[in-house]
Amino acid sequence: MSGQSRRPSKPYRRPRKDPVRILAFEALRAVDERDAYANLVLPPMLRKARESGDFDGRDAALATELVYGTLRWQGTYDAIIARCVDRPLREVDPPVLDVLSLGAHQLLGTRIPTHAAVSASVELARVVLGDGRAKFVNAVLRKIAADDLNGWLERVAPEYDDDPEEHLGIVHAHPRWVVSALWDSLGGGRAGLEDLLAADNERPEVTLVARPGRSTPEELIEAVGEESALPGRWSPYAVRLAEGGEPGALDAVREGRAGVQDEGSQLVAVALANAPLEGADRTWLDGCAGPGGKAALLGALAAQRGARLLASEKQPHRARLVARSLAGNPGPYEVIAADGTRPPWRPGSFDRVLMDVPCTGLGALRRRPEARWRRRPEDLEGFAPLQRELLRQALLSVRVGGVVGYATCSPHLAETRAVVEDVLKARGGADVTAEWIDARPLLPGVPALGDGPDVQLWPHLHGTDAMYLALLRRTA
Repeated sequence: MSGQSRRPSKPYRRPRKDPVRILAFEALRAVDERDAYANLVLPPMLRKARESGDFDGRDAALATELVYGTLRWQGTYDAIIARCVDRPLREVDPPVLDVLSLGAHQLLGTRIPTHAAVSASVELARVVLGDGRAKFVNAVLRKIAADDLNGWLERVAPEYDDDPEEHLGIVHAHPRWVVSALWDSLGGGRAGLEDLLAADNERPEVTLVARPGRSTPEELIEAVGEESALPGRWSPYAVRLAEGGEPGALDAVREGRAGVQDEGSQLVAVALANAPLEGADRTWLDGCAGPGGKAALLGALAAQRGARLLASEKQPHRARLVARSLAGNPGPYEVIAADGTRPPWRPGSFDRVLMDVPCTGLGALRRRPEARWRRRPEDLEGFAPLQRELLRQALLSVRVGGVVGYATCSPHLAETRAVVEDVLKARGGADVTAEWIDARPLLPGVPALGDGPDVQLWPHLHGTDAMYLALLRRTA
């Protein structure tokens, strides 16, 4: 035995549990394992943490930034992490990749000091992965910490001139096919597209809707405080909250007299309600009403005119959400669970019909950042027949001279104008005729609405989700 004394080993130290990062990790796992959406998963987790006393306001803000930032930049962080590991990324266990992505976001996307970002991520790895894999996390994050985000982008993104779509996709954290689709929909050059991609990566304002006849923007602003609330940009019923505003604390929201609703969504409902109409204006239909935001606004507008709203939603659990949104509406309404492609009502029953069809959701990437990585080009093929049949049924459901609004939260041409043009050309056996209504005058004051007659809203131009609206009048 050697005469040299053996250095005593360090005593084992239990990992420090950081509630903020553990919650962020659990939210990412829910998004990955259950195909959940962060905007649905995270709020109840934060509420539970607050009620238990584990979180204060700053903790909740940090957890929110970690979750949304990591999801938003997932593809870019994957490209960077791939340069720092010795195996294909698909061979890295998903929970390990989530910890690495959380660490990468702290290093490259926040102001957290480098040493704190690395040590906190390693401690998280020890808690949720074990000491062995924590060493792997430590080694990878130290490689990532050797450069800032701009430096990494120069290394992992191709030159713009060599591959503009891939370059923009990595620099702005969008899949290549989404970049290509947005470029086609937006038109124009690189600058406008980069503005749009950058806007998709910004956290949207919280926007309230004061449901007419039940609340007013002035009431909401007074309740929030003028220093924390602003009138909407375009909708007469909108109120924008400053960052950190808590809608659920407002009496009007708790009582259903107001709600949280993007201003673009409000504009769609208002434009349909105000479209010129000859003859009776007594019966309205929201044919894809879940989860209920547009239905609640339409119901309030219908009540002011003595009209009745039928809100139909295929999924029973979403129909219950619609019923909750409409509860207390002063005018007559009914909520049913029904398939809009096989409606139970008679043709020609309605004066106004809104059909806000299921879609890829590419217009709401600010709110659902994980959707950009979850969606695939082939999803368009799945939605296409449904979108066309729903619009066809909407035109059959409205009387001659009545108005149909076709809406979707996507700017993809295959989900917007192409659908309307196909149905109007009677492709697929449509047995009604209709004409375009110019929607632009029904959005007064809103700039940059294009050549019409349909309307495409944009996050970077209007501060809204990328909602699309086509208004049609049945003619025969």
